[in-house]
Amino acid sequence: MSKAKAEGRPRFTTGRSVPLLAVLLVLLAGWFGWSGVRQWRQAAVGAELEQSRDRVVEGLQTAVTGQLGRFGKVLKTGPVASALASGNAQGAAVAIREGWPGVEDVQVLTADLDAAYADPKAFGYSRLALLEAAIADDKPVARVVRDAGGQRLGLAAAVDLGPQGAAVVYVRQPLLRLTGVFDQVAVPADGYLALRQGNHNVVEQGSRALSGGAEALARPIGTSGLRLSAAVPDIEPGPLGLGAISSAIVALLLLLIAVLLVLGKGKVPLPRRRGADDGAADAGPTLSESLAQAPLAVEAVDTSDEAAPPPPSVPGESVAPDIFRAYDIRGVVGRELTPKVAALIGQAIGSVLQVQGLRDIVVGRDGRLSGPELTAGLIEGLRRAGCNVTDIGLAPTPVVYFASYHLRAGSCVAVTGSHNPPDYNGFKIVVGGETLSGDAITELYHRIRDGQLHVASEPGSFQTREVNADYIQRIADDVQLDRPLKVVADAGNGVAGELAQPLLEAIGAEVIPLYCDVDGSFPNHHPDPSDPHNLEDLIQTVKRFDADIGLSFDGDGDRLGVVTREGKIIYADRLLMLFAADVLMRNPGALVIYDVKCTGKLSDYVLRNGGSPLMWKTGHSLMKAKMRETDAELAGEMSGHFFFKERWFGFDDGLYAAARLLEILAQRDETPSEVLDELPDSVSTPELKVPVDAGTPHALVSLFVSSVQVEDSPFAGARLSTIDGLRADFPDGWGLVRASNTTPVLVLRFEADDEAALERIKALFRAQLQPLLPGVELGF
Repeated sequence: MSKAKAEGRPRFTTGRSVPLLAVLLVLLAGWFGWSGVRQWRQAAVGAELEQSRDRVVEGLQTAVTGQLGRFGKVLKTGPVASALASGNAQGAAVAIREGWPGVEDVQVLTADLDAAYADPKAFGYSRLALLEAAIADDKPVARVVRDAGGQRLGLAAAVDLGPQGAAVVYVRQPLLRLTGVFDQVAVPADGYLALRQGNHNVVEQGSRALSGGAEALARPIGTSGLRLSAAVPDIEPGPLGLGAISSAIVALLLLLIAVLLVLGKGKVPLPRRRGADDGAADAGPTLSESLAQAPLAVEAVDTSDEAAPPPPSVPGESVAPDIFRAYDIRGVVGRELTPKVAALIGQAIGSVLQVQGLRDIVVGRDGRLSGPELTAGLIEGLRRAGCNVTDIGLAPTPVVYFASYHLRAGSCVAVTGSHNPPDYNGFKIVVGGETLSGDAITELYHRIRDGQLHVASEPGSFQTREVNADYIQRIADDVQLDRPLKVVADAGNGVAGELAQPLLEAIGAEVIPLYCDVDGSFPNHHPDPSDPHNLEDLIQTVKRFDADIGLSFDGDGDRLGVVTREGKIIYADRLLMLFAADVLMRNPGALVIYDVKCTGKLSDYVLRNGGSPLMWKTGHSLMKAKMRETDAELAGEMSGHFFFKERWFGFDDGLYAAARLLEILAQRDETPSEVLDELPDSVSTPELKVPVDAGTPHALVSLFVSSVQVEDSPFAGARLSTIDGLRADFPDGWGLVRASNTTPVLVLRFEADDEAALERIKALFRAQLQPLLPGVELGF
């Protein structure tokens, strides 16, 4: 009898399984250990980057402060002060150069800036904005400007030029005076740092693939308007979601077990077990048998969710599902969107066309720097699916829509990032005259994911066409102004700048272009007219030239913003009133659609003018679908999208809307400001955005709706609409909360007859929303 049996303690003998099991445990330990090290390194990169960011911020702040301080001292030196006091602008400029070594250029201009505004494009819009800021702030300011064929550090200060009155001094410095600190700080290869002014990257270092998320760690450079943006890759969790320390502990335990197995030669003593009878030994399974049963447990875990099939392989490149949005496709270039991804998307669109028996399609692009390569990839995929492609090149999105009608294709794709930051791009898609949205966008992703992509026996044909002139001619044949109007057109360096001036001049307007040179880095301001901050330069220019009105377009030209001569912003819902009254004069009883963010006074205004108002969901593609369904003549959104079916094609077109607006204003004897001031107005907020965790906006809105649809609810006296979030209309105002379909935010807006009612309605929404967002400060 063996000693083990004599002691009543059975042993499991693994035999040859010991080395195999030990190797398996060592491999698992290596996996957990590597994961722990990787997480530790990623955390170290984050800490190192934040230290580098703070050093750069400190250095940039010192550089800006030093330059402005030196500027102030130079202006007070004897030769400079004497020249300024005597009105000698040229002498003052020479004295500044002599007293400040290394300065590239100095100019002294009168405060009216007539010399600069004589040819603002040649002088440089960014320089003009710098000089205007110096005059308005009455203190030295510093900005990055475009001058002498590149980026420079510009300094400006308001001065008194003796007999000539107020003036401003402009000093051009090498950009290195500001950015030299970058060369002294090491940026981790896996990190990203960028000095930004607005949406323009002045200088950047590190992995540009991280640029899209760099605002989370951004720090301002004093009050200069510059900021330093930073980003690091997200720390990927380890196996089973474990952190770095937990992964390291698991790795050590696995190594210890492997060592014990090897040292014990596979003999593992087990605790003694007894049966029902006295002392009867239960042999139990051997260790080999236990190992043989182990895969069954793994299989049980893997098949716990039978509804989730394994992701299929995608030929060429995997596609991020998050870029397939509610209204279009949009993502960060280089990280989510590449030419290969564009080709797959093009092939998926082509497959949908083939299913519907269509083959012809038009492609155009906005002015983003990534446009040409993404367009080439898209066209490759479309032709691979057998589609005949017509490329119209650089064109606003509405011109792409127009071309699909004009060239009788019926389908089109606009390669555009709309008003997103410069590192974004995307696709707006029309198939058979219908803009794709919702499930139709999702279907494209499923086709790519599942490999359901049509491959034609021969690639489709390809040709290029120029349609900009045809677009202008088509509008000019229909719209002509009864009297000339002086207009400032601000394209924000978006692609609408290509056509804004020639189009508006063709209908009879006198046009002053502002930021109409197409530049995909958007160096002057973000091309989004719905944000009042982006209209500041337009307001200044309208006042400077005493223009009748100012027009602003977004990045791809499908939205319109308006300011009056006095600098008042006319929001899109009030513009829609003006358009509705004009359309209803010729089409009594016509349907006018507006989105849930529009003023409560719009419905009554449409009714009083003999029309039929209909409130609908926000989203350009959803609006166009509803127009097709209801045969509406006109639609509009608070964001600045306007859709004219009367005399046009029913798609959203900021340029055409501008032409129709000028046509209406030119027909009236009153000034444009007087016409616009007649429109009903109220006390309101702009769009308010509350950031929330990704994936939660719609769930939070559902909870909010449930919380107010109960007995004794403070919303009991309101008319509730839940077509898109929740809109509560009270007798003296209304409030809205909805989930954005493009970004993880809650969108809110409020309007009332007076400030007291507005605050009351805001307080109701705040009280109901705060419990759903603990720890989040609701800034409204």
